[in-house]
Amino acid sequence: MSILAPLAERLRPSNFEEYVGQSHLVGKNAPLRKIIESGNIPSMILWGPPGVGKTTLVNIISHLTNRNFYTLSAINCGVKDVREVIEKANSNSLFETSHPILFIDEIHRFNKAQQDSLLGAVEKGIITLIGATTENPSFEVISPLLSRAQVYVLKHLENKEIDILIDKAILKDVILKERKIKVIEREALYRFSGGDARKIYNLIELLTSTDNTEEELIIDNKFVIDKLQENIALYDKNGEQHYDIISAFIKSVRGSDADAAIYWLARMLEGGEDVKFIARRLLILASEDIGLANPNALLMANACFEAVNKIGMPEARIILSEAVIYLATSPKSNSAYLAIDTAIDLVRKTGDLSVPLHIRNAPTGLMKKLDYGKEYKYPHDFENNFISQQYLPDELKNTTFYHSGKNAKEENTMKILNLIKKEKI
Repeated sequence: MSILAPLAERLRPSNFEEYVGQSHLVGKNAPLRKIIESGNIPSMILWGPPGVGKTTLVNIISHLTNRNFYTLSAINCGVKDVREVIEKANSNSLFETSHPILFIDEIHRFNKAQQDSLLGAVEKGIITLIGATTENPSFEVISPLLSRAQVYVLKHLENKEIDILIDKAILKDVILKERKIKVIEREALYRFSGGDARKIYNLIELLTSTDNTEEELIIDNKFVIDKLQENIALYDKNGEQHYDIISAFIKSVRGSDADAAIYWLARMLEGGEDVKFIARRLLILASEDIGLANPNALLMANACFEAVNKIGMPEARIILSEAVIYLATSPKSNSAYLAIDTAIDLVRKTGDLSVPLHIRNAPTGLMKKLDYGKEYKYPHDFENNFISQQYLPDELKNTTFYHSGKNAKEENTMKILNLIKKEKI
């Protein structure tokens, strides 16, 4: 490994003895380690946050097996690339005793068509698929493919594991071990790494990037914070900007500024943001910030997500643009969001209150004898399909969770409901 390579690459493990974290999977006698060391490797999906060792684990698998190993990144390859690898693997299978492995990094970025192109080869055993993803595979990987793969969940690194990485960098790295470096406080290192191995290595590299390599370098919490404030872009080129831009995007849609929302959408697309991540945010926005002021917003956002998932870039940009403009120009209401949060807060305070007898289910004779369901009034038997009766527990009688938003749709709905209720009182 070149000394010019980043610290994270210089210290990337090549075996389980060097690997840090995920002991539930790859510790001694752990299930995944046993499978890998046996050589009988199934198709699998490695799911976990960034910087916890997914790609490193795949590299170890490639070192420990004698199989042909192919690697693709879902960011910059398409169906054609997948088919070429499968054809190559199929051609070479005549000379191999075990199936070749195809590793796809960020598999969640593959649309349905791209994932479908993998299915036949996995089913026929032409390839063993290993996918890495930061997103829930239940939502991001098609069911037929997911059913043929084991899913292994990787976790954020704990502080004791971050300690191992810090000491390894200072004591064993070919460059840093020649320096006089002393770490006297670690809390800031823990906080800013967030359980991410790549971030801690980036941070150490930033902290040790000084012209004066002869003097002793003392690393404490203040030094870490000051250095980061000066060089946050160097420490985390994508992370900080990612969260700032998505925040600006959400606030622009919420604030009904379609032009600003489209600008931030363009920034995200040009920066390589996952289009499905953007579409998911629109789904949340449609319910949280538009809600009952325009219930069709959720339908639009869901249609956007489905279309983006099927089509992918570059055409997905048009679908996203349409949805963003529609949501930004829709009337806004957070009444549904406030209602459920208020109700959840009360449930946590009051616990499991009894269901009123008249609205309980009565599937057995005994329950009927105990007055389950007695005196329940079926609303459809009454005028306007409404009859006044108690639905909340006695302790919460007359409690209001939903307060209409100040918009034409909800105010009109409430006028009608209040008029019906008034007539029945």
